[in-house]
Amino acid sequence: MNIARLRRLGRRLVELSKATDGEDQPLLTPGEEAVFEDVLRHAGSAVGEIQARTGFAQSHVSASVARMRERGILETGPDPADGRRTQVRVADASLHLLFRRATTPVEEVVRGAVQDPADADRAVVLLKELEALLITDDAHGAG
Repeated sequence: MNIARLRRLGRRLVELSKATDGEDQPLLTPGEEAVFEDVLRHAGSAVGEIQARTGFAQSHVSASVARMRERGILETGPDPADGRRTQVRVADASLHLLFRRATTPVEEVVRGAVQDPADADRAVVLLKELEALLITDDAHGAG
């Protein structure tokens, strides 16, 4: 396997990880995804704080937040401590979708992508082996 094939495999695994059964959730651009992940980790942040952590231009962060707010992915509201400041948080519907995706068994997703049941079972075994080899527990070091 070469690096190009590894990247192709990585993209396919990302596609599968985002798959949900019959879900037509709008896809995020890479920039929107980075902003979304920052908001997920730092709920209640202002656009300037998101900009500082992501390194994107403030105009990009503002536009990304506005687009995701229009699609119901993010919500904004005034800061109770400072009404001039706007806080950004992940919408409840998005949190429910994330939870459902996070708790969907990998077997279900792989069986949807690989037609032959025996091949699907083997793919799941291989994925679990890769996970054990390549993903370390954050509590025990890098990962």
